[in-house]
Amino acid sequence: MRSTLHPIACAVILGLAVGGCGFAPGMYMSSLTDSSDIDIPVNKDGEPSTERAKITRITAPVVVEQSEMQRKLFDAFGRPPKVSYERYRLGPRDILSITVWDHPELTIPAGEFRSAEAAGTIINEDGTLFYPYVGVVKAAGLTVDQLRNLLIRKIATYIENPQLDVRVAAYRSKKVYVVGEVKTAGIQFINDIPMTIAEAVNRAGGVSEIADQHLLTLSRNGKVYPIDLLGMYENGDLQSNVLMQDGDILNVWDNSLNKVFVIGEVGSQRSLLMNKGRMSLAEAIGDAGGFDLASANTSNVFVIRANVSAKPEIFHLDVSTADAMLLADRFPLQARDVVYVDTAGVTRWNRVISQILPTAQTLQASTATHFPLWNGQTTTQINAR
Repeated sequence: MRSTLHPIACAVILGLAVGGCGFAPGMYMSSLTDSSDIDIPVNKDGEPSTERAKITRITAPVVVEQSEMQRKLFDAFGRPPKVSYERYRLGPRDILSITVWDHPELTIPAGEFRSAEAAGTIINEDGTLFYPYVGVVKAAGLTVDQLRNLLIRKIATYIENPQLDVRVAAYRSKKVYVVGEVKTAGIQFINDIPMTIAEAVNRAGGVSEIADQHLLTLSRNGKVYPIDLLGMYENGDLQSNVLMQDGDILNVWDNSLNKVFVIGEVGSQRSLLMNKGRMSLAEAIGDAGGFDLASANTSNVFVIRANVSAKPEIFHLDVSTADAMLLADRFPLQARDVVYVDTAGVTRWNRVISQILPTAQTLQASTATHFPLWNGQTTTQINAR
């Protein structure tokens, strides 16, 4: 038997094929211009607005610029103001241990089962404390040495050559909050040992396994500052390792949002978690199984970046040559980037044909006995020969 397509079916195939890629399943990129054709919502200067994405070809200067982007991002938000170190100043709720030698009646005995905190002298909420023979004195705002000298002068009226010592039994007046992805989140009290940001993280037991070390936030006096903890550890960038102040909130974010999405003609379309907030374009493609060599158009690889607070961008890289992969290895991705590998033209054509053929065959079967040919025979009779 010989099978042929009915002329009507052939006409259908020819007509649909003229449309070509317009009927192809899946995504594909149209011809590139300097900007996108649609408006993208952004948050510009705190106000909702729209922008059109700029389309940029990935070149060596662009790679260098993107590598510096993270530093520029931190500078744009500003560095936390540096605080000069000064000796600890007493405040309300601090507990003091005051001892007058050779005068046990003035020293509250700790007792066998009482700690120094339980037996100490507490600075009141108004910053004052009471001590025998001295009365009420203002202690808040003074250093330990200043308070000691003040008490000695006051008590010298009643005791000749007093030997008096003041120590802080419990630091409770100044505190910071370390929250988020650390081993022990909660309140940390500032003591006489300077507490930097790195010290605060260490006192909290260090970061957890899912912490985003690349971006911490410090909230101080109504402003929020980004902190690059990884930059401190790996690059020695100590500009952000400032001293903590009373009331500071240090938040260690998790890395659940640090994902990039690889779609298109790759081995496995998937979302990828960025390791320590870092991933190159070549890494993303490699972790997704590489290019699908049977269908990928390696001259059209795109990185789509829909920034929330800045102009959206689309980067285009032609990796049809091997040396272009050097750029891909150096191009840094950002969280929430979408990497798209376009489809080859022949693959798109094959997909069009694969969708058209079932329709054409159905048309042939349904019209074979209804449309007689010029010699009085049907297509079924001809096919039976």
